Amino acid sequence: MVQLNKAPISTELTELLKSANEVMRVRKTCYLFQEGMEAKELYLILSGRVKVSKVTAEGQELSLRIASQDEIVGELTLFTDNPKYLFNCVVLEDCEVAIIKKDDLEKKLFKDNKLAFEFMKWMSDHFRKTQTKFRDLVLLGKKGALYSTLIRMTNSYGVPTERGILINLRLTNQELANFCATTRESVNRMLTELRNLGIISVAKGKITVHDLDYIKKEINCEGCPVKYCSIE
Repeated sequence: MVQLNKAPISTELTELLKSANEVMRVRKTCYLFQEGMEAKELYLILSGRVKVSKVTAEGQELSLRIASQDEIVGELTLFTDNPKYLFNCVVLEDCEVAIIKKDDLEKKLFKDNKLAFEFMKWMSDHFRKTQTKFRDLVLLGKKGALYSTLIRMTNSYGVPTERGILINLRLTNQELANFCATTRESVNRMLTELRNLGIISVAKGKITVHDLDYIKKEINCEGCPVKYCSIE
């Protein structure tokens, strides 16, 4: 049985660990899976970070989430015939993952009502996160997409400092643009505007948000619970 260095954060992950019997180490820039590949496994992240993304027909990448310790990727292939992965999953930093066989997990969900219920709750939260992200992308425009992404980043990777909230994650402007479904040039321009207003600053590839309330007011932030308003 796979063991974690620290206790999992939820009941469902505790149960899922019992379904994992193999651990794999994966190096940075490698793929756990790619869109269109036959889907036989789910992955529980034990350490490191991975990025889940989709490439459009025009070749533009849309980054959907960054998954880190105690999170699952590849879960959308459950209970489908001849399943294929819907997204790409690339390793952002060397990581360790527990491999959960799709068929084994499906059998366990059928037999274990408690596990099935907990997994359904986890999936419901996951879908709500995705829905709120796409809502922001569709309804708020490029500026709103960037601002909502910054808010999500502070919720997921924010570290309070004397000067504001440091987003403790290095991202290039192109990578940030991929989360916003826009171009690097547009992100460059909007970040420059925020820097000129003193709302943010950038040092060594990391953004510090000095006035989060300003960003929230600009997009009429609804104050969704952090569990739904995150980049993870």
